[in-house]
Amino acid sequence: MNWPGFRFASLLTILLLTGCTNLGPDYHPPEVVTEPDWLDSSDPLLGGGPEVNPRWWQTAFHDPVLDHLVETALAQNLTLRSAGLRVLQSQQRLAIAVGNQFPQQQQATGSATRQKENTIVFNNYSLGFNLAWEIDFWGRFRRQVESANAELGASVASYDAALVSLVSQVAQTYILIQTFEVRIDAARNNIKLQEESFRIASSKFEAGEVSELDVSQAETLLNNTRATLPGLQISLQQLKNSLATLLGMPPQDMSGLLGSITDIPSVPPQVALGMPQDLLRRRPDIRIAERQLAAQSAQIGVAITDLVPNFSIGGSIGTTAMRSRDLFEGASETWSLFGIFEWNILNYGRLQSNVRLQDASFQQLLVDYRNTVLQAQVDVENSIVAYLRSHQQLAAYRDAAEASKRAVNIAIIRYQQGEEDFNTLINTLSANVQQDDLLAATRGSVATNLVQVYLALGGGWEIRGQQDPADLLPAATRDEMRERTWLWRDTLD
Repeated sequence: MNWPGFRFASLLTILLLTGCTNLGPDYHPPEVVTEPDWLDSSDPLLGGGPEVNPRWWQTAFHDPVLDHLVETALAQNLTLRSAGLRVLQSQQRLAIAVGNQFPQQQQATGSATRQKENTIVFNNYSLGFNLAWEIDFWGRFRRQVESANAELGASVASYDAALVSLVSQVAQTYILIQTFEVRIDAARNNIKLQEESFRIASSKFEAGEVSELDVSQAETLLNNTRATLPGLQISLQQLKNSLATLLGMPPQDMSGLLGSITDIPSVPPQVALGMPQDLLRRRPDIRIAERQLAAQSAQIGVAITDLVPNFSIGGSIGTTAMRSRDLFEGASETWSLFGIFEWNILNYGRLQSNVRLQDASFQQLLVDYRNTVLQAQVDVENSIVAYLRSHQQLAAYRDAAEASKRAVNIAIIRYQQGEEDFNTLINTLSANVQQDDLLAATRGSVATNLVQVYLALGGGWEIRGQQDPADLLPAATRDEMRERTWLWRDTLD
């Protein structure tokens, strides 16, 4: 018999025999493929065993200025603060989902009316309490709690992603500022060398030993090198402005925060990477993808509950009387009870299509999760190879720079003594400018590539500890919210 009443009776019988259940699939974290080790794990610069230090910037660079910049950014950065507020929003959505498991309508009512018909005046007073509760037979509300809880986990992971990104941006920007300072110093040192060469060429010209061509060539090279300074200074100031933004400040003079920059930081002799499977726990973007997958799995169950009847119970209790003093007399008591069910039996396949939609969304997120894990491994491998090869570049450029300086000294002496023409000196001086700049830029690249390794590994978010969402916000923000909405006081305290 395909009659809705018979179907309802059958389902009700099963319900009474088996009790409440959770419809839909139960979520289990999916298995993904990770490599057993890194491609360059045998390189002496890499260490595979130990975990990544959560405060890697301290152990990697030992720079008190960088440590202070990171702490300032963590306290003041607006992007990180926004991520903390999204966590707080997810916490409240979870609280709403939990509350939906309890009676959905709890209403106290009261009225007092006075009316006149013909010459008779009537008074009526009433007080009452109404309650209605949709019973969670099929786990609709439990699945919604499950989904909201997973979304809260995703928002926490998003906060961690913002934190990891912020620390790496501060470190990279600071290193680039140091790099440009060193490049500017190198350019100024070359300008001094070229000014001396210009002076020598001018003296030799005045003495009639060389033609005016030598003087013109020396002046051209000198002015071209001087022209590189403004471009380097523009980039330096723009980096300082970017650093101010990361610290939650408007562009300003950063001398007080940065102090006197003397050199580019050196990197440690060995970097601890952990193992590839550690990425599943450490990388925030992987945890975001996994928590979103869990949230969507619960939504399949929520959609399935639309296919079965919903049961509600409720009632009201109150008192009504013609006179207010009679409200609590026994004769004025009123009450009612009810039980109802609702079943969408003529939905034209829309509810079934919604189940398929939620399942297809889950499958897409599953593919996205696996792709995120795959891309994370690629990111780490790319950052590792960039770090290792930049070390090789640095060694070659350092040798080249030392050879270039020797060549400059020899060329200047031989030109003064008339043993070399000025073209040789010009070429040597020009090459030295490029060599010094390449050396400084590569030293900076080694340090920034190391930062990129730690960013790819996802290290750093652990410093937040097991904080309540309210603790992710600075005290001034919490005070502002309490002042605007008093209901925050207990939650934020």
